[in-house]
Amino acid sequence: MNKILLVEDSPKIQQANANMLAANGYDVCLANDLAEARESLANHYPDMIVLDIMLPDGNGLDFLKELRAEGNKIPILLLTALAEAIDEVTGLRAGGSDYLSKPYNMDVLLARIEKLLEKESSMPEVIRKGALEIRITSDEALVNDINLGLSQKEFSLLCYFEQNENKTMSSEHLYEKIWGQQMNKDTGALRQAISRLRSKLKGSGYSIGSERNEGYRFEKGEHR
Repeated sequence: MNKILLVEDSPKIQQANANMLAANGYDVCLANDLAEARESLANHYPDMIVLDIMLPDGNGLDFLKELRAEGNKIPILLLTALAEAIDEVTGLRAGGSDYLSKPYNMDVLLARIEKLLEKESSMPEVIRKGALEIRITSDEALVNDINLGLSQKEFSLLCYFEQNENKTMSSEHLYEKIWGQQMNKDTGALRQAISRLRSKLKGSGYSIGSERNEGYRFEKGEHR
C-alpha cells in the first residue's frame, strides 16, 4: 500500500483529498504546515508528497528545494491556488514532479498521483553503462566495482546526465535542475562538481564532454 503525505492547510481540501485517497487504497498521512510535514518525514517516509505552496509557516517551494538539495527524489505533486503559467514553471524548475492548480477535478488529481507512482515504481534500481554502475536506491556509483564516493550533488548530476545522454545542456539548466535555483552567473559550484565527477569517471568508458558557450554532455568515451 502506497503511503502519501498530504501537506495542506485548508481542512476542507485536506479532508476531501484524504477521503478520496483512502477510498482508493492509499495510506494517508496529514500535515497542516511545514513543521508537521518535517515531523512526519522524520517518522514515516512516504512514497509521495502532495504539497501546497502557500502554507501558514512558510513557502512550500522552499521546503521542496530543501528536500531536493538533500538529494531526496521522492515524487512531489504541487497542489496550489497559484494558477499562472509562470507559477507552474517555477514549481517544476524547483524540483516539483508535477503541478496541479486549484480548483481541480478529483479524478484528475487521482490520475496524476497514479501516474507519478507508476513512473517511480518503473525506474530501474541499477543502471549499467560500460564499467559504470549507478545504484539508484542507494545513491551510489561504481566503476569496475569500486565505489566512487560521490557526494549527493555529484550523484544527482550523474543521474541527470545519464538520463540525458548525448544531449548538450547549458550550465544554467544544469544548475537549476540540480541545485533547484537560478545560477545567477556563479558557475563555481557547478564547475567544481563536474570537474570532480570527470575525474571519478575515468576508466568507466563514459565521460562528460563540453562545448564552448554551449554546455556539457554525458557521452561514451574517455574525456580528453
